[in-house]
Amino acid sequence: MADKATAPEDPALPARHRRRSIGRGLRWFGLRVLLLMLALVGLYGLINPPTTWTIAREATYPRQWTDLDEMAPVVPRAVVAAEDANFCLHWGFDMAEIRKVIASGSSRGASTLTQQTAKNVYLWQGRSWVRKLLETAYTPMIEALWSKRRILEVYLNVAEFGPGVFGIHAAADYHFGTTPDALSPAQAARLAAILPAPKTRGTNRGTARSRAIADGAETIRRDGRAACFQ
Repeated sequence: MADKATAPEDPALPARHRRRSIGRGLRWFGLRVLLLMLALVGLYGLINPPTTWTIAREATYPRQWTDLDEMAPVVPRAVVAAEDANFCLHWGFDMAEIRKVIASGSSRGASTLTQQTAKNVYLWQGRSWVRKLLETAYTPMIEALWSKRRILEVYLNVAEFGPGVFGIHAAADYHFGTTPDALSPAQAARLAAILPAPKTRGTNRGTARSRAIADGAETIRRDGRAACFQ
């Protein structure tokens, strides 16, 4: 008896199989990347980051880790007043501030301290969609796994306070010849004032911005907003 004729194979099937295989591979890769990111965030919630990409490349001044308890209380208040007044209220993204920036058509950023910490600790400087996407992924992880106090502590130890000057310990010594626990309200405000542009701004004299930051830090102390990190 003659062999039963078989139907010709659909030529589209191999292409569909390849697409499904690639899709599964990408999903597994994405899941592994997310798990790695979560592991790194969890790790630095428990131990202090020894260095960062930017610090390893650009640091020129000796740095030393400083716990938040070893800083003058006005230091974190000044940084919050300068960089993220709603720090204790948001979950990593300040949507109210983002809406204001969009409505005004301004080119200024609306990055929170959590976003800046994500960038400074895990990523690189400069602007790109890849970096911004990774920063957006890291930010809610940090908010979920770290306390607000830990976020501020890490930020203050990796932020740049002058060309090659990273961390509050180096900043206090470089700019004022003192230690973080001895910084005065005026000195803390001057350091916070240079954060948006640490390579070009100095602390030689008080400015309208530093005075406003000092006032803002005092307001944060009086109205109790510092309770989430002190």
